Amino acid sequence: MTAGNEGHASRSPIKMISSREVYRNRWTRVREDVIERANGQRGIYGVVDKDPACIIIPLETTPEGDFITLVEQFRFTVGGRFMELPQGGWELADAVPEEMARGELREETGLRAERMTLLATLQIGYGVLNQKQHIFLAEGLTQGERELDAEESDLVVHRVSVAQFEAMLLDGTIVDNCSAAAWCVYRLWRERQPGFQSR
Repeated sequence: MTAGNEGHASRSPIKMISSREVYRNRWTRVREDVIERANGQRGIYGVVDKDPACIIIPLETTPEGDFITLVEQFRFTVGGRFMELPQGGWELADAVPEEMARGELREETGLRAERMTLLATLQIGYGVLNQKQHIFLAEGLTQGERELDAEESDLVVHRVSVAQFEAMLLDGTIVDNCSAAAWCVYRLWRERQPGFQSR
């Protein structure tokens, strides 16, 4: 079984009978699995396999307050422009997570980070999608030139305060669940750091 968490495969109530790949391109693989549930009932499960990705929280602390860098781009699947945290992947199963995160941050925003901290690794939409996403906190930021891919030519960078960012999560301006989850993980991580004091 090629599900994301092989460590729990022995306890799976679903048995794979057969699997066939129905589509593949550079970024995505789609397979259709015939499965049998614990009650003996058979069915079909559609699974989208993608290589690991990363999402980055570029956080800058200044005397004026804390700021985050976001990117805005057109998302074809939902037909609109949206803001989100920088994120992406290299279409490599064995990409080193921190190298990928530094690369994506540099490509999309031009930012270079002195410190990268891995906060967690989550699964994205695992009802249909098999893809891990590594969450990194980027600090000690310096600005350089962007290195956009061809499909990112419309990408716009925004620097916003943490208060603005959190307001956008609540008012529907930011609808990307990966950005929301990454920020939740960061807030939980931050509260557990020695000497943390809430403002």
